[in-house]
This record gives sequence, structure tokens and C-alpha cells, in this order.
Amino acid sequence: MKKIFFSRRMMGCFFVSLAGAVAFSQGSMEKNDRPLLLVANQGDRDLSLIDPAAGKQMAAVPVDGVTGHEVAASPDGATAFVPIYGSAGVGKPGTDGSKISVIDLASHKLVHTIDFGHGVRPHCVIYDKNSGMLYVTTELDKTISIIDPKTLKIVGSVPTGQEQSHMLALSRDGSRGYTANVGPGTVSVLDMKARKTLAIIPISTDTQRIAISRDDSMVFTADQTKPQLAVIDTATNKVKTWIPLPSVGYGTATTLDGRWLLVALRTTHQVAVVDLKSMQVARTIDVADGPTEILMKPDGKSAFVSCTRSKQVAEIDLEQWKMARLIDAGDAADGLAWAK
Repeated sequence: MKKIFFSRRMMGCFFVSLAGAVAFSQGSMEKNDRPLLLVANQGDRDLSLIDPAAGKQMAAVPVDGVTGHEVAASPDGATAFVPIYGSAGVGKPGTDGSKISVIDLASHKLVHTIDFGHGVRPHCVIYDKNSGMLYVTTELDKTISIIDPKTLKIVGSVPTGQEQSHMLALSRDGSRGYTANVGPGTVSVLDMKARKTLAIIPISTDTQRIAISRDDSMVFTADQTKPQLAVIDTATNKVKTWIPLPSVGYGTATTLDGRWLLVALRTTHQVAVVDLKSMQVARTIDVADGPTEILMKPDGKSAFVSCTRSKQVAEIDLEQWKMARLIDAGDAADGLAWAK
């Protein structure tokens, strides 16, 4: 019988790899004992884990590369997924990210990396509870990539038919997807089950961010050339109206009761509140510098707004319609997710 000898270095590598695999296996099965607000910090290249009750950061977990913009959490609250976009702005020269960092929220550690094998600039990530799949925009491939979060393998894609498919919104049943295609200034309508493009809707020469109404009847995206918001009728896949804004809008989100739409106004450091019955701005709320993304708290009583330039997250009281507090996060705080 041939004897096999291992050097200390080889044995060390083996046990490090084994420990990493065990950590992911065990950590992914554990659940946080409290809800977490997750914040992707572009500048610090890490993920903030914030205790929303205390309004304080519990930990900051480094991500694998330059740099993570968005984040999604698994439904069990055990795992976070942070796509590594690259060093560039949308459509601008820079590095082309090719990975997704997988973070165990119980141990506060990066436990796995999903590698696309080539530069795709992965950006917006959504965990679809209907299909159990993870969707991520992969701009350079002009697709939405589909990842099985159990195996952490890429299992398919949906073509968007457009450059710079930056953000994604899903219908409640997961059957339809809508991407904001920044440079072309369009929205792609996707059949997520058949994995094909159904329509491409012209908006402007430059559009940003996207959200869908609670009843799936409307999709919203912000024109970057004028202070106005496009309202798309999902029955016809056409722009049915425009909502004037006090200044150019950015991230949007609907309240859980479906009555109001919140719109980030980055240049005026405000959030506009749109009445979805009258399709008019009802009020504005002052927040911190650079409001970017908006996330509703699961109880429907408040909303979180990442404020990129102030390194903070603003919490808005949706009953009082005012900023309740500012929570410190990291440099260039951007994408938000709730881990329960």
C-alpha cells in the first residue's frame, strides 16, 4: 500500500478549508436572535449589522472586493448576499465585479464567495420567496442571473435586452420582473418563469431605481433629466402618467398599506411622500445628506432611508411623517435589507 504524506502547509490549508465549509454549513442553519437592519457601505467595503431597536451598529463585516452596493437577506435571517459591483459608476470606466459575498449573520463572517467567472457588474439582489431563488442584475451580460441559494450555484438567467440593467423589482407572485436600465433610459418587463423579455418601455435618456405598487398594478422609476417620476401601467406595459417632484428623484418604495410612495430626493436631502390616489406629492420630509434607498420596516410603522453622504440611515415615522432618528452606519451607506 502506497503511503501518502502531507506537509504541515498542506494540512493547514485542508483544515482551513474544512473549517470554512463547516462554518457556512452551521452558520447558515442558525438564525439571529433579533432582527437586523443590513446596510451595504460602498466606501468602507463592508456590511453594517444594525440593531434596529437600539439604533446602533452591532458589527461591520468586510466584503470580498470593491465594492458592494446592495444586499439581500435569506428569509430565515441567517445569511446575507452582497454583490461586488466594481469601482465604477453605471456605464463608466472601472473594474468589472464578478462575485457575490455570502455572509453568515450569526457569526458575522464572510463564509463563501459566488464567482461568475467573468466581469458582470452584479448589482441589485433579491431573494424571491416564491421560487426560492436569488435574482441578481448582471449588467455587462444584460441579464438577471438566477442563483440557487441552497447550492450557491448559478442555475440560469433572464435576458433584459438592454444595457445597464441596474435595479430589479418583482411582482408579489414572482412571475414578473422590471429592470431600470440606466443609460438607455428604459424599463425591461420580464417573464421570470419563462425567462424571457416581454417588453421594453422608453422612459428618458437616463432613469434610476425602480419599485412596484403593493397590488402590482404600477411600476415607478425616476427620470434623471427632469424632476418627475414615471408611472407604468403593468396591464399595458406603458407609461400612464408622470408625477412632478420637487427635485430629481432616486430610490422609491411604497408603504405597506399601498397608499403612499416614498421618493428619495438626493440634492435637497429630503424624502417626498406621494399620494397614490391623487398622484401628487403630499409632503416632504427632511433627512440627512444623500438619501438613496428606502426600505419599509415589516411592521409598517416606519421606513429606513440610507443617506450616502452622511454615513447614516434615517428612520422615518410613518404615523407622524417626520424623521424619528439618525442611525450611524458606514461610509457611502447604500443598499438596505431586513433580516428577521
